[in-house]
Amino acid sequence: MKLVPLMTMHADLKAPADVGKGPYGQRTIFDIASGTFKGEKLSGTMLPSGGEWMLIDDQGIGHIDVRMTLKTDDDALLYIQYYGILEMTEAVMTAIAGGKPTEFGDVYFMTQLRVETGDERYSWLNKIVAVAEGRVLESAVEYQVYEVANG
Repeated sequence: MKLVPLMTMHADLKAPADVGKGPYGQRTIFDIASGTFKGEKLSGTMLPSGGEWMLIDDQGIGHIDVRMTLKTDDDALLYIQYYGILEMTEAVMTAIAGGKPTEFGDVYFMTQLRVETGDERYSWLNKIVAVAEGRVLESAVEYQVYEVANG
């Protein structure tokens, strides 16, 4: 098994909506305002129709649940859904509050992506497993996304 770079995604986020502490933890919703993605085989923009529905448990672990739509530079639409884990450390909270951003590898921020498209040019994306490592910026997140390929 090897990780092959697929793309880098950058999502600019609106101010979070704090739903509050419910029966499963602290729910916070981050709407995507805009964004970009770029890789060797695909690039384009994020449509402002997606978001993240994060649930933070009592151990300080953020359970990530994201859905978004990407539009490639050649007008294909890609539906992306991913789940993951973000350890809500002091560095993450500082970055969210507008302080120093985290860097890749600073905190445990990992996701598993699923891509769906009906566009034949990108149908290969329907057949891959992708994983990503994230970092937190002020009002934004970035991901380095990799395809999991045979070794």
